[in-house]
Amino acid sequence: MLANNFKKSLLAVNVGLVLSASVSGIAYAADENQVKEDVEVIEVRGIRASNKENINGKRFANSVVDVVTAEDVGKFPDGDVGESLARISGVSVSRQFGQGQQVSIRGASAQLTRTLLDGHSIASTSWFDQQAVDRSFNYSLLPSELVGGLEVYKSSQANIVEGGIGGTVIVKTRKPFDLDANTIFGSLKGDYGSVSEKTDPEVSGLYSWKNEDESFGVLISGAKSEIDYQRNGIESSGGWSGAMAPTTFQQDRERTALYAAFQYQPSESLLLGLNLTSLELGANNANTQIIIFPGEGSCEKQNLSGNCVYANVTNAGNGSGPAFFQTWARKASMESDTIDFDWQYEADSFIFKGRIGKTEAESAVTTANFGEYSTNPADFNGTIDMTGDVVNYNIANKSYNASILPASIGPQTWAPEFNPDNDEETYLNLDFEIPLDLGVITGIKTGFRYADHKVTQDQNGANVNADLRPMRSASEYYPGTVSAGGGFVLPEPNMELMIADSLAMTEGYTQRPQGYGTVEEENTAIYVMAEFSDDSIRGNVGLRYISTDIESDYYDLSATGEYATTLTTDKADYSEFLPSFNMAIDVTEDVILRTSAAQVISRPNYADLFATRSLAGYTDNRPLNEVLQSGNVGLNPFKAFQADIGVEWYFSADGLLSLTYYTKDVSSFISTQQQTNQQIGIDIPVYQNNPDAGEPPCGAGVYDCWTVSKSTNGSGGSIEGIEFQVQDAFDNGFGYSFNYTYADTEAPAENYPDRVGVFSDSSKNTYNLVGFYEQDNFSARLAYNWRSEFIIREAPGWYGNREHKAYGQLDFSATYSVTDYLDVTFEGINLTEEDSVQLGNNHESTTLPNPDLLNDFPVWSFEGEARYKVGVAVRF
Repeated sequence: MLANNFKKSLLAVNVGLVLSASVSGIAYAADENQVKEDVEVIEVRGIRASNKENINGKRFANSVVDVVTAEDVGKFPDGDVGESLARISGVSVSRQFGQGQQVSIRGASAQLTRTLLDGHSIASTSWFDQQAVDRSFNYSLLPSELVGGLEVYKSSQANIVEGGIGGTVIVKTRKPFDLDANTIFGSLKGDYGSVSEKTDPEVSGLYSWKNEDESFGVLISGAKSEIDYQRNGIESSGGWSGAMAPTTFQQDRERTALYAAFQYQPSESLLLGLNLTSLELGANNANTQIIIFPGEGSCEKQNLSGNCVYANVTNAGNGSGPAFFQTWARKASMESDTIDFDWQYEADSFIFKGRIGKTEAESAVTTANFGEYSTNPADFNGTIDMTGDVVNYNIANKSYNASILPASIGPQTWAPEFNPDNDEETYLNLDFEIPLDLGVITGIKTGFRYADHKVTQDQNGANVNADLRPMRSASEYYPGTVSAGGGFVLPEPNMELMIADSLAMTEGYTQRPQGYGTVEEENTAIYVMAEFSDDSIRGNVGLRYISTDIESDYYDLSATGEYATTLTTDKADYSEFLPSFNMAIDVTEDVILRTSAAQVISRPNYADLFATRSLAGYTDNRPLNEVLQSGNVGLNPFKAFQADIGVEWYFSADGLLSLTYYTKDVSSFISTQQQTNQQIGIDIPVYQNNPDAGEPPCGAGVYDCWTVSKSTNGSGGSIEGIEFQVQDAFDNGFGYSFNYTYADTEAPAENYPDRVGVFSDSSKNTYNLVGFYEQDNFSARLAYNWRSEFIIREAPGWYGNREHKAYGQLDFSATYSVTDYLDVTFEGINLTEEDSVQLGNNHESTTLPNPDLLNDFPVWSFEGEARYKVGVAVRF
């Protein structure tokens, strides 16, 4: 596709050679001048060109690598980076809030995936206070417009930062020396959601400049979006009087991302770079639900665990009312800032690279609650059918406004909290490359890495002055109505007013010692890796040594249930040798046999390492979810031996057919063990103060009745599977790609409190089918992604451990080039509005207290939303 019959482009075919060299570990710099002399720079842009770059990145790599490149400046294959990752064989994506947030690779949990930005760590936190603090990167922070490409390493090699048993994702940003001087890009989109029925703006831009002799360059890019997201569903209420809750979750997402890159080359041998990244997400949200109590004598059918699955309601209620209407309003935000300085010095006999930087993320969640019992039991007469995967309501009234509430209401005084988290890392990387000519040995790479990583979680209860509690008419807090799950219409909250009034009665905060904890790791690594190559064989063999010193600060809990006033520090350490081997054999000019083997580790989640003795559910007025949770700073990391072998046939410039077998043998595991109905010396207020809570599980009058949860090391576990991939493009403009992954995962059931012996986030079957059409001024793509059922584990949190049913998503995108500089774009995401359906699948021997999480009970279901984007993009 030549420039004279297609539009002016900002990517060139020699980028593929550079990319291939970078992912393979081959020293490109030595041949750079020859490449410039031998290759005519033919500028290209588009789907087919991007696919060629992806194939080249995979073909010339020494390791098992998949590559996704941008089709143009500002134009990634999907509007969401997480969704682009989902197109890669072996990769599965979590979409709990309508976006690709977390990725799992080859059947391993998302927490076992390592994400790096240009090869270094990037700090990440969560806006959702019901989510555990883990190591996975939140991809919803990162707009696709800032990304130039992705590399997914499924095999390990010694010079890649450790931490990904599943794999390592390297997000590649653009640099000013990569683009023409005075490159300009800008886009404006409108984003419409089929559930929220609102259209929201997205804007992005980029400017890149370099001087004539290409010794100094500056690139600045940014993106901003505002999305009114709405998720309607039905939620289980954890066995609370047999209640189910039609729900709507509304969120005002405001994402701002800024990136600046500076490059300076004072001489031919020295290149300096400075990179600044700022990612912010405002995520204020309100979760509104009506918790319906079927009432005594209404149940006509139960499942094997005793849960009512069919109720004929004639007199709804639990003693206080037929239903409880409530809104949890949260003012939530998170931001991540990174400063990264890198250099490369090329001497005659070696190359010295390095980088030093700091990345820090903060999140803050301020919580308020508005809840009141409804009247008129006759509204709820009818049937509630829970025999299927989704609850079906057939009751007298499913539409409500503010009149369901008392005339005057105010914020609940027990609920306000302020919960900030912090994640930061300071790092130093030093890498040496020594080209050699020792038979098949072509070079040695060696290096050192140091990182000081600290994570802090904090919880603060509000000091509420009840005399300052605002009271307003219900219609002020709920001025309208909004759709909810199950065909319900509920009062729509004014979340800004709710937060403001909750803050008005709050006179500061008191730290909850049970919610405070830190984890600080000092991670050191050294490695050496030899690269080898002859006429038909190439690869690398290396050894990485890692050492970790770890400590956790917390307030200890005495046997009488009182917290200490001074911090206690627990310390531990561990070290590992991690050998790795990668080899590619050119069987013929177009056929490659590829194999790899390595010892790999993933460090434990921070939530498992916090030595804090936290009391979950202590003050939330919900029975059956009170948990004393203890971490363990002395946990050993996940550890596995992995290997794969595959064959790849590159039957044309656009064509690839490959088949790979892989296996992972996990020798060290992180487990959570739980014991129910335990006395720890602390009475639970809900059983003392709320007659609707029922009798405590430990017996009448026994208010000290807890589930005790502790992180421990387990053993065993295996992952075994195959990947199949085929893609091609034709001269008539059409093309396709298809990949399928089979992942058979097993883990000892005792490693999990749900007693289900399957890795988290692991789907046994995953496939992607993409078809595209591209001509000079028009391109279109239709993509379908499907994954079989998988386990989501969030215990001991409110949502618990459950099974997500199979999920498939159909997306469409199209671009029409009005001129060489102006495009009109359209995107349709989840066109079939696929629902998220989640069932209780815990084994009957589970130690989890929630009875709804058994025997395929329909604990959660959320209605699928389609999103449509129309926009314009300009480039010069």
